Amino acid sequence: MLAGMSEAKTEPSGGTLSAVQGTAMYVGAVLGTGVIALPALAAEAAGPASLLAWLALVVLSAPLAAAFAALGARYPDAGGVSTYAMKAFGERASAVVGWCFYLAVPPGAAAAALFGGAYVSSAVGGGTTTTTVTAVGLMVVVTAANWLGLRVTGRFQFMLAGLLVTLLLIAVALSLPKADTANLEPFAPHGWSAVLPAAALLVWSFAGWEAITHLAGEFKRPARDLPRATYSAVVIVGGLYLLVAFAVIVVLGAKASESDAPLGDLMAAGLGGDARYLAAGAALLLTTGAMNAYYAGAANLGAALARDGALPAWMSRGSVAGEVPRRSLAVVSGLSFLALFAVVASGLGTEPLVLLTTGSFVAVYAIGVAAAVKLLPKGTKGRASALGACVAVTALLIMAGLYLLWPLAVAGAALLYLRLNRRRRAGEQVQAAVPATPPLETASDARESGS
Repeated sequence: MLAGMSEAKTEPSGGTLSAVQGTAMYVGAVLGTGVIALPALAAEAAGPASLLAWLALVVLSAPLAAAFAALGARYPDAGGVSTYAMKAFGERASAVVGWCFYLAVPPGAAAAALFGGAYVSSAVGGGTTTTTVTAVGLMVVVTAANWLGLRVTGRFQFMLAGLLVTLLLIAVALSLPKADTANLEPFAPHGWSAVLPAAALLVWSFAGWEAITHLAGEFKRPARDLPRATYSAVVIVGGLYLLVAFAVIVVLGAKASESDAPLGDLMAAGLGGDARYLAAGAALLLTTGAMNAYYAGAANLGAALARDGALPAWMSRGSVAGEVPRRSLAVVSGLSFLALFAVVASGLGTEPLVLLTTGSFVAVYAIGVAAAVKLLPKGTKGRASALGACVAVTALLIMAGLYLLWPLAVAGAALLYLRLNRRRRAGEQVQAAVPATPPLETASDARESGS
């Protein structure tokens, strides 16, 4: 357990998530859809040297995850990073980070659903229609699972994570006997400088370490279970990413950079025959797991923001631990469907969705890590992790570049809403403070009273 956690409450919180279920939520949130296509994209950018990019991001993600775990264990609240920003920097920072996370989930969910749909389309045919129908189906399933409550969600996520990890391990184990170490040469065909662009592509794969902080209050014992879940997930996710990336390169060789479905090709090499259906099943598991975790976290966050006045008050129902924030969930789901249909109708593809989501999460990380540095006690492992995470966040900000304009726009909207909401509340308070005045007496009233 993190040092300095003695002040955090260790007794039951009233939540239902165990450390094992929390680990599954983390694995689903972070492992997500990155393993579907990004090993091939990274190999195209840097060749076998892309393994260094994977390793670097695994190492950088460890202190980032530890910092958020320390915050979640000390301050278990559905607001997650927005709560930490509130405690560290005040209401405005809390609203900004909350809006950035909340509005990042719909485009990210739409992109993830389309990734999963593309694998199904590759297996059964049907092109865009199959991809879109599958994406819609994924959104419906994830919304329904969360609508039933976190107890169902936790078990559902545990099942998905278990099946996913097993399938990936089997695919890697069966394909590695066909590996050829000659595929590692030349190790850096595009030069060592190509490792950085490869790492930039892989940022999407490692987004998610902050997602489960919004569910910290739903753990049975947050101070004990959340750090355990985090450390377990870092090892599992990092190990699986490195295993799959290594297998893709040494088994597929030059074909790795040309593959649209590297996981499917890896399975075909290991299992023989046409493994497109199995690859599609794996893609659906990955996608459902990631979307499930993000829907749960965002729904809780929206209710907490509404409770604190950063979103409309009617969304606050479900902000208490143990309750299901169905109104906030409905908003997340509705916006996700809008993002999906907008992209499909315009034909822009998933790239804009991915870039918007990445920019938003980088902004969330920056504010969250700054809050961790300020809030966590000096001399603790949590604060040391936060200081180490500053390096990772700085690199992510550089990689995000112009796409930070989107979270800046969201921040402006959040601050405008806060200002208007304050004015409305001030007006209501003034009206409540002014006593009701009796109606003016008219001349006819005076004559009647005189008579």
